[in-house]
Amino acid sequence: MEPVLKATDIVQVVNKKTVLGGISLELKAGEALGIFGTRGSGKTTLLHLLAGIEKYKSGSVEILGVDTRKGDTYKKHLGLVTQERSLFQELRVVENLDFIATLRGGSRVTIEKLVEQLELKDILREPVATLEHGLYQRLALACALLNEPELLIADELIRDIDFYSRKLIIKTVRQFLQGGGAFLCGFSHPDYVNQLDRVGWLTEGQLTFYQPEEAAAQWQRLFVASNLQSGEIND
Repeated sequence: MEPVLKATDIVQVVNKKTVLGGISLELKAGEALGIFGTRGSGKTTLLHLLAGIEKYKSGSVEILGVDTRKGDTYKKHLGLVTQERSLFQELRVVENLDFIATLRGGSRVTIEKLVEQLELKDILREPVATLEHGLYQRLALACALLNEPELLIADELIRDIDFYSRKLIIKTVRQFLQGGGAFLCGFSHPDYVNQLDRVGWLTEGQLTFYQPEEAAAQWQRLFVASNLQSGEIND
């Protein structure tokens, strides 16, 4: 089966510094892959390159067999949630849903389904700029799924949000995966690893792949080592 996403030897250089040093990965339908990276590791840069937001120095990215540098037909198969508040802040929730659905080919039935799944009905008339973070992330995910994509890319989707929003978002992503979608996410806190099939640990421009339990153990080792070094844990 052809992978939904395939990246080969991706190199990115910023201000003469190699941020990504030959990254390769594949993502299949129904699979959830997390890119773990601490601040400054290049995690967001990698996600932006894979989503076609930024250009890269060398290598190749294919979404459903389409080279992202040779056309934009892949975009109709892609849903994206960025760290930044990229929705239309001056519009209301319902206006964002309607406008983005019009731009991306989403149907009224899909809008209604996502409003129900992510429990957005009570905030449809609210201005997006006034939404607290959990509600905003629920809306951002809904907007990313309006075109019923085959690939969903999200950066820090559930970081620093309320428990109930987190629960709804995780449930919606699971339903997306069960429907055959492929999910790629960036995260910086290990409490998300148990929601994933694989973890790509990004450090010094290189990816190391782990099973979720291996990634959690690696984080624990680094956490203990860091505290020992700082004197916060006595051996």
